[in-house]
Amino acid sequence: MKFRDRRHAGQALAIALSRYAGRDDVVVLALPRGGVPVAFEVARSLRAPLDVFLVRKLGVPGHEELAMGAIASGGVRVMNDEIVRALRLDKTHIEPVAASEQRELARRETAYREGRSDVDVRGRVVIIIDDGLATGATMRAAVKALRMRQPRQVVVAVPVGAEDTCKALRREADEVICLHTPEPFGGVGAWYDDFSQTGDDEVRQLLAASAGAVVGTHGSPSKRSRASQRLLQHVLPMAGADADFDVLLQRIGDAPVVLLGEASHGTDEFYRTRADITRRLITERGFNAVAVEADWPDAYRVNRFVRGDDEDADADAALSGFLRFPTWMWRNEVVRDFVGWLRQHNDGVAESQRVGFYGLDLYSLHGSIAAVLDYLHQTDPEAAQRARYRYSCFDHFGEDVQAYGYAASFDLSQSCEDEVVAQLREISRAASRIDGHRDDDLFFAEQNARLVRNAEAYYRSMFRGRVSSWNLRDTHMMETLQALIDRGEQRGRPLKVAVWAHNSHLGDARATEMGERGELNLGQLVREHHAARSVLVGFSTYEGTVTAATNWDEPAQRRRVRPGMAGSYEKLFHETGLSRFQLDLANPALEADLRGPLLQRAIGVIYRPETERLSHYFNARLSDQFDWMIHVDQTRALGPLEPGVRWHHDEPPETWPSGI
Repeated sequence: MKFRDRRHAGQALAIALSRYAGRDDVVVLALPRGGVPVAFEVARSLRAPLDVFLVRKLGVPGHEELAMGAIASGGVRVMNDEIVRALRLDKTHIEPVAASEQRELARRETAYREGRSDVDVRGRVVIIIDDGLATGATMRAAVKALRMRQPRQVVVAVPVGAEDTCKALRREADEVICLHTPEPFGGVGAWYDDFSQTGDDEVRQLLAASAGAVVGTHGSPSKRSRASQRLLQHVLPMAGADADFDVLLQRIGDAPVVLLGEASHGTDEFYRTRADITRRLITERGFNAVAVEADWPDAYRVNRFVRGDDEDADADAALSGFLRFPTWMWRNEVVRDFVGWLRQHNDGVAESQRVGFYGLDLYSLHGSIAAVLDYLHQTDPEAAQRARYRYSCFDHFGEDVQAYGYAASFDLSQSCEDEVVAQLREISRAASRIDGHRDDDLFFAEQNARLVRNAEAYYRSMFRGRVSSWNLRDTHMMETLQALIDRGEQRGRPLKVAVWAHNSHLGDARATEMGERGELNLGQLVREHHAARSVLVGFSTYEGTVTAATNWDEPAQRRRVRPGMAGSYEKLFHETGLSRFQLDLANPALEADLRGPLLQRAIGVIYRPETERLSHYFNARLSDQFDWMIHVDQTRALGPLEPGVRWHHDEPPETWPSGI
């Protein structure tokens, strides 16, 4: 097994150390510099304090590769008595080397800790971590030095190590965990895809981030960290009134594109707050479109309803097209009420001033095919016959689009790419001849044809890698959004649009761990295309309940959200003690604490608290990711219109059956 990088290795190591999680007597120490990113992930997962344990080898003068001893943090010195005796070394040999290495050790202590005192390890369980073990000389010196500070137990933990070295260390440490001991070993760097050098700046950032989450000499969390105390000077408290968003509307100004996120797809407060802000954007700032993370044909049925089409009797009926999992994302109480309000608003204004409701996503391949064929049957039967022939390419796979994607990704003869591209070209040519921007039905059909083209590529890409499919999906969202914007300009009615989607789609990917992996997203693309004409708003919560499923296509459940992890923005915001607040991330006073990187939680339609760190957290630089942040410390689950039996029954508390 190879690790992607040191952070990935730390996440894997944390799982092996999970029995130490949440204990007040545990300290995590890292051997700098390469051990720090590994230890950071372990400390964060275990909710334990992190510190560095500096060890400097004392090399024999003239034979520096040979260790006559070592010095370590706290003024500890350990000598290799066998080497000292064999080479007849005395103070004249030892002290100059010790003095030189002590100066370097002191320099690193000052540079890394930035005024923070070292963690007291006396009587505690110490987990000492490096990125790997080759000869193990530095780790052996560290263990010997650490023993002199009287810990109760010393645990050596590394992601990878030479088997003989790991065995030898078991004679000196109380426990040794080497996740992988491959043979032949070669070297530590051979077992990492990215083994680039860890710099002093990264060490400082990780230690500072960890200190912001866990403070105190014995690792006990304080009520407010220094970072949260600084945040308190700049937060904008929320009282639950419309006036809460006065400052946000000032910040938005004349920007025509406002992206409103969510940290989960099933939190009532995120949906409700988004709807409240959007109402004000519509009534006070002239916004005339809402574009959501939903399929185009299903959302367009809502669009017809809110614009005055009486085919559906009410908002509930207009939302009944959302039949695909997860139905609760749009068939819920908050969206129903907002759609009802939007119809009422539109009924009171001129037709040219009515607000539209549109979907940006691309999962409706078969629904969009049906919509294209339905339009062509009514307007051009011959074109409908050509379209039906082209789209029949999918018939062999029925409704199973993933089966199509799997087959097409391995066998080009199974691919429908040429057919869907040809159909899009034909309908786009028709739109250009008769001004499809002014013909609502033709515009709707053209967008469905574009969706089929992009969905076909998306399902093919699913089996080539996550980055490829993710990028195709968000690029499609941007294409659809831009088509709406272009249409508004063509019609002489510039679009002002509120976009509703998950934080992971709307926060600039370049400021996240995802971006470092090559992923882009809608927020990044909007900034690249519209720059200062856009405002990105993120949301977060610390704990509460959420509507989510355990696995894909399973019924919705009302599930408990675990408290935000140490080292996360959620935990930092919780430490302010405020139940809800906003932050203007353009405030330069916030930059030092919010540029991170820290962890950020993302819960989609699946919630797996048992693997929360790996499944739901990623690193982000918040002040670069969003323009504005809204935090609600304790939130509740979104109410589905058809909640089902499993949603009505809460999970048993974590302390069940003891109740302690």
